[in-house]
Amino acid sequence: MTSIALFSARLLSWFDQHGRKDLPWQKQSPYHVWVSEIMLQQTQVKTVIPYYQRFIQRFPTLQELASAPLDEVLHHWSGLGYYARGRNLHRAAKEISANHNAELPNTLNELINLPGIGRSTAGAILSLSKGQRQPILDGNVKRVLARCFAVKGWPGTRTVEQQLWSLSEQHTPQRRVADYTQAIMDLGAMVCTRSNPLCNSCPMIGHCMAQKTNSIERYPGKKPKRTLPEKHTVMLLLRNEQNEILLQQRPPSGIWGGLWCFPQCETASDITVWCEQQLGLSVDKVSTEKTFSHTFSHYRLHITPVHARTQASALRIMEGTPQLWYNRQQPPSLGLAAPVSKLLHQLDQPLPGKPL
Repeated sequence: MTSIALFSARLLSWFDQHGRKDLPWQKQSPYHVWVSEIMLQQTQVKTVIPYYQRFIQRFPTLQELASAPLDEVLHHWSGLGYYARGRNLHRAAKEISANHNAELPNTLNELINLPGIGRSTAGAILSLSKGQRQPILDGNVKRVLARCFAVKGWPGTRTVEQQLWSLSEQHTPQRRVADYTQAIMDLGAMVCTRSNPLCNSCPMIGHCMAQKTNSIERYPGKKPKRTLPEKHTVMLLLRNEQNEILLQQRPPSGIWGGLWCFPQCETASDITVWCEQQLGLSVDKVSTEKTFSHTFSHYRLHITPVHARTQASALRIMEGTPQLWYNRQQPPSLGLAAPVSKLLHQLDQPLPGKPL
């Protein structure tokens, strides 16, 4: 048996004894596998499971997802982060419904042409749901291959990524492809972890080049460090006489695209003037809370919440900015940005300063 064949044989033998076989999307339709793979991008399995279960309960078929309003889709995505995934999932469902008779395409290129599906995600969908021999290269697989074969450098660079794709292609077997795909992902998630890997429990012990040379910590290569830019914003928590709170929908692209947020302005010092000019509302400023931070992949946002009250409910129509009064007692199904959800949950707590 060649070394390439031995790699998959060892991995499959380990999977038969230790691999995960009871995940809710396993042995399900391609639609279920697709939803799970999108949710699993940059998110751990234990975090995804409850979101996946609620999502599938509400959108059990691709057709129901395609026909649902985006607000409701993002509502069921709220808290999972990386909201472009949810928007792309919805867009892709509409395209599949219109152009593929509501059935996921069977070819790699057709899948890659859909919003939010790259080569690795497409390969996972086809191998896990249809048994096609397709290599994958998610974060777990990159780590396993980089260590086993001592691939130097950060996988985010093109040359290193190409090396890893080549290794993934070579070592994907002809048979039991779905099991192998799940196995190599499981190995990275359960044994060949980012820190404190369980090398003594690994089926590749004695064959892993990083382990044999006692250099596990070198692989995969680290991403070059950079300082995150700092940005600041004020979030206005404005309530009317019915104790409803004003929300505005973000533009479809950019941070929190399509989600509902509090109105934002640059400074809290002239909040009453800003509300008159931007919203056509007369307000009483109540209190300014302590600034907190929300970190994105590319910058850190410092948020200062400001509480205010207005007597009026009629809003000035702002061109291109949907807005509504949000009733916390009977909340509509809206996608909310994480800091907005956090602040909404805090609204029932007593405020410092002037009471509302």
